[in-house]
Amino acid sequence: MNEKDAQQSSEAKPGFFYGYVVVIAAFFILLVPWGLYMVFGVFFEPLITEFGWSRAVTSGAFSLSMILSGILGVAMGGLNDRFGPRIVLSFCGVILGLGFFLMSQVNATWQMYLFLGVLIGIGESGIWVPVLSTIARWFTKRRSLMSGIVMAGSGIGGLIEPPLVSRLIADSGWRMAYIVLGIIVLLVMVLAAQFMRNPKQSSQLPNVENSQKDPAMKFETWGFSLKEAYHTRQFWLAMGMFFCLGYCLFAITVHIVPHAIKLGIPAIAAANILAAMGGMSIIGNFALGNLGDRIGNRQVFAIGFIMMAVVLFWLVPAKEIWMLYLFAIIFGFAQGGMGASESPLVAWLFGLKSHGLIYGVVGLGFTAGAAVGPFLTGYSCDLTFSYQIAFLICGAVAIIGLILSAILRPTKRQGLIT
Repeated sequence: MNEKDAQQSSEAKPGFFYGYVVVIAAFFILLVPWGLYMVFGVFFEPLITEFGWSRAVTSGAFSLSMILSGILGVAMGGLNDRFGPRIVLSFCGVILGLGFFLMSQVNATWQMYLFLGVLIGIGESGIWVPVLSTIARWFTKRRSLMSGIVMAGSGIGGLIEPPLVSRLIADSGWRMAYIVLGIIVLLVMVLAAQFMRNPKQSSQLPNVENSQKDPAMKFETWGFSLKEAYHTRQFWLAMGMFFCLGYCLFAITVHIVPHAIKLGIPAIAAANILAAMGGMSIIGNFALGNLGDRIGNRQVFAIGFIMMAVVLFWLVPAKEIWMLYLFAIIFGFAQGGMGASESPLVAWLFGLKSHGLIYGVVGLGFTAGAAVGPFLTGYSCDLTFSYQIAFLICGAVAIIGLILSAILRPTKRQGLIT
């Protein structure tokens, strides 16, 4: 279909924009498969209790899954650029559901590393980059807001899933919980994937700032190649920012529930702290996502890192449950806003021509941080019998992220990006 035909087709259906269907499907993908992946911290204590593994060893399986999902996320981003999201997400949905199901059969550390670290890591590699890269292709106008709406799915999942999974574990055991989650993940992700497509696979053009369609077509083809982006200073600064976000986010996501339990807080109440963090990330998705469209995504990262640094240092002396809830509220708000700004930031810096591939490679920084953060946090707790030093390190990492976001500047060749 040529540009003229696409314009006529789009104008023939003025009341229907398929991009919103993609937003809904993407929302459910982040709500269920990604959201359930993020509740691993709820399984942490049951696994340690049953098998007697150290926190570092148990965290290591999750870290491996993050490393593998990040590395393969590069390939998935490239495949999404070439073939579209439906094929990529369908394949990964099957692998992800299988990984969750097989986690119910774990009896040794090598099995946990294989099922969680490898299979679930492969499945998760096809979610984040393909989904948010697809949203970036559909929306020029309100891109950060739409990314925030999609990411609200992960926030809602983070709000409702930890207590639900904690209750399921309490009632049926962690093995049955993984079986149930495996079935849910498989069905939701594969079904939602059937509605995911790029604009070039549709008869419509992306949502743009005005009614002129030509700029959108140029915008879709403009951009850096991976090789060109790789040689820019902005590429490495963005990767460093993503590392800092991934480190802080996943160190807390995996260890905030075990930390609360160590303080004597009941398991279900501890899971509710993680839920509060997820719930506030929804508000951050919308509020800071909308703000990113107005003031820029780099500024959103700076605001987010300031908030993270403050509450991470606050977490060190926090002992009462209300103090942990206050931490979760502010931290969740900040990470929700920064998460919504990731994909738009990459599009702003490098365009859309190879957005999925570049986002996947830059996202390796996030993955590296998400892998290192939980492991070092668990290892520090094993050595010191406390999370205090680990949380101080997280606060320092957030300050580094703030510095990187402060010195980030636009690329010279911006084309149509403003």
